[in-house]
Amino acid sequence: MRLSPIRAVAALAITAALALTGCAASPADPADSEATAVPVSPTGLSGELTIFAAASLSGAFDQLAADFEAENPEVDVRAVTYDGSSVLATQIIEGAEVDVFASADERNMAKVTDAGLADGAEPFATNTLEIAVAPGNPLSIDGLDALTDDAGDEPLTVVLCAAEVPCGNASKTLIEAAGITITPASEEQNVTAVLSKVKSGEADAGLVYRTDVSAAGHEVQGVEIANADDAVNVYPLVSLADAPSPELASAFVEYVLSPAGQKVLESFGFGAP
Repeated sequence: MRLSPIRAVAALAITAALALTGCAASPADPADSEATAVPVSPTGLSGELTIFAAASLSGAFDQLAADFEAENPEVDVRAVTYDGSSVLATQIIEGAEVDVFASADERNMAKVTDAGLADGAEPFATNTLEIAVAPGNPLSIDGLDALTDDAGDEPLTVVLCAAEVPCGNASKTLIEAAGITITPASEEQNVTAVLSKVKSGEADAGLVYRTDVSAAGHEVQGVEIANADDAVNVYPLVSLADAPSPELASAFVEYVLSPAGQKVLESFGFGAP
C-alpha cells in the first residue's frame, strides 16, 4: 500500500526517533571510560620533587619523603641527595636544579640565600655532637681530653669533619672552648664519612651528631661531650626561588614544619628548633 506524503514523513520521523533512542540506551563501554579517566590526587598535588639535604638528615628525610608521598599519591619524591651542607650549597649556587634545601647549619644556608637563590629559610630541627667510639668503648674514652695529642702513651686515631662542614665547625667550637689541641687523622666532607671510619675501625673516635650515633645502633657507642650545648646546630630549610616544582616545594617545607613532620624528626633524635 502506498503511503500519502504526510504519512511517509511521519513514518520516517518515528524510525529516526527509535534509532536515536536505541543509541542513547546503549551502555558505555567500561574500557573506554577507564582509558580516558585521568587519576587525580586527593590533595591536588602532582609531579616530581627534588631535595638536597645534609648527610646527618638521611634517615629522617627518607622517612619524611616516604610519608609525604603516601599523603600525595601523584607526587614522586626523587631519591634525596645527601652530602655535607657546604657541598650542597655550592652545587645549588652553581646551578643544580633543586626544589628544597635542608642545611645542617645557618651559615651554609646563608650562602644560598645571600646569592638570591632563596628567601625565608626556616629552622626545623637542632642537633648536638657526641664522640663516636667502638662498641663497648674499649679505649675508655670519656671526653674530648682523651682525644688530645698528648693523651696517653699512644695518640688515638681521631677523625673530624672539615671546618667548612657544619659538624666540623661545631667540633672546632667545642675543641677551642675546651682549650685543647686535637690533630685529626683526616677531615671529612660530611658526617657520614666520619661515622663510617669509626664503624670500620679505621678511626678510634670521631665527632658526629648524636642522631648519627643513635641511627648506627650497635655499630658504635656514643660518649657525651661536656658543654655540647655550647655548639648546637640549628637546621634550616627552604624552597628554592627557581624550584622546578614550586608548589610541591612549599608543601614539603610545610609538612616538615608540621606536627607530623616534627614527630618524625623527634623519633630520629633531633631537637625542636
